[in-house]
Order: sequence, then structure tokens, then C-alpha cells
Amino acid sequence: MSLAFSLEATSGRARAGRLVTPHGVVDTPAFMPVGTAAAVKAVTRRDLEEAGAQIVLANTYHLMLRPGDALVRDLGGLHGFTGWRGPFLTDSGGYQVFSLAKLRRLTEEGASFQSHLDGTAYMLTPERSMEIQQNLGADIAMAFDECPPHPAPREAVAEATARTTRWAERSRAAHCRADQALFGIVQGGVHLDLRERSAREIVAIGFPGHAIGGLSVGEDKEDMHAVLAHLDPILPADKPRYLMGVGTPEDILEGVARGVDMFDCVLPTRNARNGQLFTSRGRLSIRNARHRADPRPPDPACECYTCQTVSRAYLRHLHLASEMGAATLMTIHNLAFYLDTLRRIGQSIRLGRFAQFRAEMLRQLAVAPDYEGPGPHT
Repeated sequence: MSLAFSLEATSGRARAGRLVTPHGVVDTPAFMPVGTAAAVKAVTRRDLEEAGAQIVLANTYHLMLRPGDALVRDLGGLHGFTGWRGPFLTDSGGYQVFSLAKLRRLTEEGASFQSHLDGTAYMLTPERSMEIQQNLGADIAMAFDECPPHPAPREAVAEATARTTRWAERSRAAHCRADQALFGIVQGGVHLDLRERSAREIVAIGFPGHAIGGLSVGEDKEDMHAVLAHLDPILPADKPRYLMGVGTPEDILEGVARGVDMFDCVLPTRNARNGQLFTSRGRLSIRNARHRADPRPPDPACECYTCQTVSRAYLRHLHLASEMGAATLMTIHNLAFYLDTLRRIGQSIRLGRFAQFRAEMLRQLAVAPDYEGPGPHT
């Protein structure tokens, strides 16, 4: 058995559990830092471990193009290639097919597209996606799916949803690596009947876990919440649920409230490189002139390396001077904030206090630190 999931506590519809993989245990609800090219941008493996990361996501499409999945396989898979000792999850490449709409052509067989690096032509099919992911050797792989854009005509969403089921069946048939779990992906846009049909079809195929794709692509938050609430009683309670590509701390709280176990998003790393920090009292833009001489840490409530060692003033200086250390320090903080938030969410679920925790955290996140007064020595 390549994966075991146990549900340990609930608080309302929120769930806390334990996911056991060949490379370690993941406490859920969990956040997965995004390591697109088998590396989380701007930080080292040691930084990830110290921040409390238990599982990392890597990208099938990008690793297929560079350095090549066969090379990664020959160097021991993602674990041997990178040295990361914990679990990996790989996406299927389906989202990149969606995002590269101008460079690809979709057929029942799969997606033909040009590399964004050099224009080389490729064909990605469910079978090829499985081959790549088995070469990469992640603990969890994803079935190849079609992610319809938003907005899109209902007919187009229905067609993509039906194709996702057919591709999921082909993915399941092609997947043969015993030490790797394969998750199916539910599509259907914001149409609750299509989502329900997709969920029932994907569940019937017999995957050990299920992902919810095609959200956080431009739809209203209310629509995303409605989809998650609708899927909660349909997806098996004894298997993990993964909401792909979501999101902000607020999105994660709302996802957990509707029964989601796993999340990934580029926001903490991308926003760090752009000078935005997530804190216990909302977002902070380090570029703001208010921080020019501020001796306080980015978040006085945070115990990460960055908040224990540098000031807002120094971070602002590094960022404006385009020093590489700025991206590293701010990424360390943002990841630590996300990972600690998930840890505290799990703790609140186990104590039966998630509703109170959620309300209090949403209230705190609504505060804007950039409007606080300057530090005491400015």
C-alpha cells in the first residue's frame, strides 16, 4: 500500500487527519509549497525543513521539458535528484495545458503543444503523463485532466468534464507504480450538477484520493465555496481531498471549513519575491515608505528565522536594492506563516474549536499592518 489516510478529528465539516506515504507522514490539513522545477524558489531544502514543510509539489510539465523526466529517473527520481527526504506530489501537466492555450491543440488523444522554452513540439497524453510521473517517482501523482477556462460556455465545460473522466480511466489503466498513489481530479467549473457528475464518475474509478481542480481560475469566491460545499458529502470521507492551486490564507480557511485536506499555491513564494508578506494581521508590502526606518520584525507574532533576525527596514532596503537575500528572507517568512497557519488550524480541529479559530483569524487578517504606526525608534 503506497498511501494510507486516517481521519482523526472533525470540527463541523473541517477535518484533521494523517497521510502516510513511502517518504513520511503528512498531517492534514496540509499546505504544499510549490517547487515547480523540483525546487521551491529562493529557498534551500534546509529552509523548507526548518519552516515545517512535510510535502512539496513538483511540476510534471516543467520537469518533462527541463531537465527531462528520464534524467530525473536515472538519478534516483525526485528524491535522489533533489535530496528532499519527505514526500513529493506531482501535478499531471493538465493545468499547464490549460494555461498555454495559445500554444496547444486539444484532441481526444491528448494535448499537442509547443514548449514555452524553445518552441519544440510535444504531445502530452494520459499515458505519457503517467510515464513522466512514474519516472519522477513522487509519492502522489495526479491523473491527467482537462481544466476548462473561466468563463466558458456550459457546453465547453461539460465536454471538458466528460473528457477528464475518460482521461482519468486511461490514467488509471496506464499507472502501474506500486509505491506511488494516483489521485483522480474532479472538474465541472462552477456548475454544481457537472461537479456532482464528475465526482461520482471519478470516485467510481477507484482512486486512493481525490483532487478538486478548475477553481481559483477567476470565478467568484462564492462560487468556489458553493462547489466545495456541494462536493463535501459526495467525496468519500475516508480518502484525502486536495484543492488544487488554492490559495490565500482566507481561501484555505474556507476550504478547510468545507472538508478539504490538502492545498498548494504559489502565492507565498511569488508574493515574497514581489515584496508582499503574509502576517498574522494581514498583508504587508515591504516597499511601503512607512517601513523605511522601522526596527520591528515583519510579524512580531512569528518565530521564523526572518522575524527573529531582521527588521522591516532592512528587508525593505534589501528588496529595493534587488539583493537576492530579500527574496530568500521573505519566502522563508511567508512559507513559515502558511505552514504554521495549517498547523494551528489542525490543532483547532482536534480541540473542536475550528469555528472560533476561523472567525478570529479572518478578523485578524482583515487588519492592514501598513497602516499601523511606525516603530518606537523611528
